[in-house]
Amino acid sequence: MLDDIWPDVDVVIATHDRPVMVREAIAAVLEQEYPGRIRVIVVFDRSEPDPLLVRTCVERQVDVVRNTRSPGLAGARNTGILAGQGELVAFCDDDDLWLPGKLQRQVRALATSDAPTSVTGIEVTYEGTSTRRVPTPAELELRQLVRHRTMAAHPSSVVVRRHDLVHRIGLVDEKIPGSYGEDFDWMIRASQEGGFALVEAPLVQVRWGGSQFSQQWATIAAAIDYGLAKHPVFFDDRRALARETGRKAFALAALGRRDALPWAARTAWSSPLEPRAYLAAAVALHLVSAERLLHLAHRRGHGI
Repeated sequence: MLDDIWPDVDVVIATHDRPVMVREAIAAVLEQEYPGRIRVIVVFDRSEPDPLLVRTCVERQVDVVRNTRSPGLAGARNTGILAGQGELVAFCDDDDLWLPGKLQRQVRALATSDAPTSVTGIEVTYEGTSTRRVPTPAELELRQLVRHRTMAAHPSSVVVRRHDLVHRIGLVDEKIPGSYGEDFDWMIRASQEGGFALVEAPLVQVRWGGSQFSQQWATIAAAIDYGLAKHPVFFDDRRALARETGRKAFALAALGRRDALPWAARTAWSSPLEPRAYLAAAVALHLVSAERLLHLAHRRGHGI
């Protein structure tokens, strides 16, 4: 069937202030060798839309819109979703690049699966280093996804059926503080609503180093609290819970908060092998800086 009719795809790219990178992201999408129509919807969040990005070619269209919902990444993504009409919706962060073959392979995977969503692996680049991260099917099951916060299933790799996105999984949660972790929240819900058709290859280049969130520690701590209150599944697994409390402890330590050590202790009690408990304690005791540990993690293709 796909040899004759390929579904239209809306690609939502939310952007704030990355004029060079967003052009590179758009170009990588438009260069996909995909037989169907691609419409790129570039959503400008708290910044003026650039009309020079507009492209009117029917098969490879680019539109620019302003974020009309809540300020931040979640509202911008939702603005783009609702501005489209394509059968499939895909996301790409404005600092990421789709690699050749991505879209066609994912649409084929969806066509042969009952899953509403497809993801791929990623290639993380950071200060001259490159790390490939490709999830296994087991890592995308809800328990493992929550326990390990499977970052290889990245939002820039998501392709989802529009009907399932709007009516089953739901839009991006705009109540999350600072939109931090909105992708993980959405992935949890997607896992609970039919799971993923996985293409086991690194088909997105994720360029780290310019994240708007990586050191917004107060926002991160608040968002972790929100996620724990929202998703009871974290409390079904001590290791999953320890991962989140350890991340909160680290954020509090980076802020110089007194309650960082009690949160680190709580994490270690919940799961003694959770490394974030001891990293947070080291930061709280001024043995090492949070920035130094974050830098070392990023060089290995990981986060804290």
